[in-house]
Order: sequence, then structure tokens, then C-alpha cells
Amino acid sequence: MKQFDFEEERIKQEITKLEAKRVLIQLPEGLKPEGPRLARVVEKTGALPIISADPCYGACDLPTAEAESLGVDLIIHYGHAKLLKYERVPTIYVEARATINVDDAVEKALPLLEKWRKIGLATTVQHVQTLDNVKEILLHAGKTVAIGDAGHMNYPGQVIGCDYSNTKSIASDVEAFLFVGGGRFHALGVALSTSKPTIVADPYEKRAFSVDEEARKILKQRWASIEEAKKAKTFAVLVGLKPGQKRLEEALSIKEKLEKKGKRAHLFAIKGITPEALMNFPTVDAYVNTACPRLSLDDASKFRKPVLTMNETFVVVGKLSWEKLCGKGLFES
Repeated sequence: MKQFDFEEERIKQEITKLEAKRVLIQLPEGLKPEGPRLARVVEKTGALPIISADPCYGACDLPTAEAESLGVDLIIHYGHAKLLKYERVPTIYVEARATINVDDAVEKALPLLEKWRKIGLATTVQHVQTLDNVKEILLHAGKTVAIGDAGHMNYPGQVIGCDYSNTKSIASDVEAFLFVGGGRFHALGVALSTSKPTIVADPYEKRAFSVDEEARKILKQRWASIEEAKKAKTFAVLVGLKPGQKRLEEALSIKEKLEKKGKRAHLFAIKGITPEALMNFPTVDAYVNTACPRLSLDDASKFRKPVLTMNETFVVVGKLSWEKLCGKGLFES
């Protein structure tokens, strides 16, 4: 994968400096094919590499327990910027910045942005280094450009699956957003969290497209899930067991709110929220997901019963209106 910088020399230097003897390599799904090659890089330092084959959904999903059980003294986490303030096992973050040129995709996005003048920019950590150049392209096309920096993320303009604070901080100042990067996942998050038209400039597929119609379909699906959950008598409030997804206090608060509305509510501790895991509890009518909020949106069609985000649950218990929810963000806490 020549499109990404895996910082091999830095990794070797860090392993040597830390005198690590056993290293756990963690990669997101798209980068997993590089695992064996990166293991050979680690071997050159004299350390024993172990590749995590489990799914990885972000910097909140560190394999801490696995590392401790394996006697690992260093985790190398690829593809995301640092998120947790403290790690029980020393962790090196390799952001895997993209080396691909984004200019052609941005140029193709210009016709789709024609009816708007004020444009907000957003991207993942792989492309944050391109935003200044993208801004220049838009300025040359007669646009005014804003890049949000709410102070939550490592970089201005950066978004992650559960935090769109940078885009929300400038939403009232722009007419539309341009997301630079691959796929629909994060672009849909921009659209849903800001209620603004969102265009994608995808440098991998060398094309540009809108996610607005897909965002509208998701809104309809979420409204239907909320309406179905209002009829539920028994809820399970899911408490995530991954390091950056454990929100026990929030789960307890939601359990209390549901019970005040006359619902039965139970706390479920779970590491991986899958349809198969939830099917084991037929007496539960609906679930509240306090772990990774994107699971409720992206995998909604796979679940047989409503799986709500925390904010959506506030609508069920009457603490938030649907209109305010759409303005606040469907999945952000």
C-alpha cells in the first residue's frame, strides 16, 4: 500500500528506544493486509511481533486487555490519531498519512459545489495535511473557506466516527461541506451532524459525489427506530467494554430515565455489539447503545430490534425533541 506512510524507520527507533521485547500490531480493516510486512519490520529490531486479527474501529478500540494477557510491552496502533489520555500499555500511534494527491478529486467536486459560496472543509487524519492546499483550490474558484477547530481533535478540520465537533463549530458559517477522503462513512457523519449539504472528494476513486440523499434515508430510518422504541416495554442499556467506549455513568443515567418513564431497563456489558449477540435476549424490546454510536446508524438494518443512540433515547423519554436532535447530532453524546 504505497498510498500510506507507515513510518517504518520511526517504528524501529521507538522500539529500540523503549527496549520493547514483545509488540502487538493493531490495524484497521483497510490496512490489515500490511500486517505481515510490518511484522517483519518489527522483527528487525529483535522484538517479537504479534498481529491483532480482531476488528479495529478506531483509537478508542485499543487491544489493552489482549496486550496484557499476551505479556506485550508495546502496542503499535495504525491508522488513527491519539484519542485516549492514558493507556495502560505503552502505545505508539502511526497515523498512516495518505500520500495520494487529492487535487483531481477536489477539482471534480467544484461543479457539485457551484450553488454554494461558503464552504467548510473536513477530513480524516489521513488527509489533514492536504487541507491548506484544498483551501487554495476553493479560494481560486471564488469560494470562501472555513476549517473548524473546536479543540477536541488533534488537528483542525479532522473528524472521527463519533466526533464532528470541528464541523459543527463552523456549521452556521458555511452553506455546504466538502469532505476530502475515501468512502461515505465520515462524510455521512458530517452531513448528519451539521444538516448541511455534503460533497465528497474521493482521491482513491478519483471522483466526487454527494451523500445528501443517503443522509435523508438514514434520518427516516432513525425516526422509524425511535417510534418503534417508544412502544418498547423492556430496554437493555449496552455498556461498552472497549477502553474508549466505556460509559457506565451515562448508562446508569439513561437506565434511570427509562425507569422513570415506566420502562424496565437492564444494563448489559458487551465488547462487540453484533446482531448475533443481541438475538440471545428475546424478552428485550429495544436497546440503547452507549458505546460506539455509529453502530446504531451504520448497522441499523442488521438488527432485528431498535438500537438507539443516547441522544435518540432522550427523544423516547421526552427529554429532547426530534427537531433538536437533528440539530444536536443523531449520534454524538
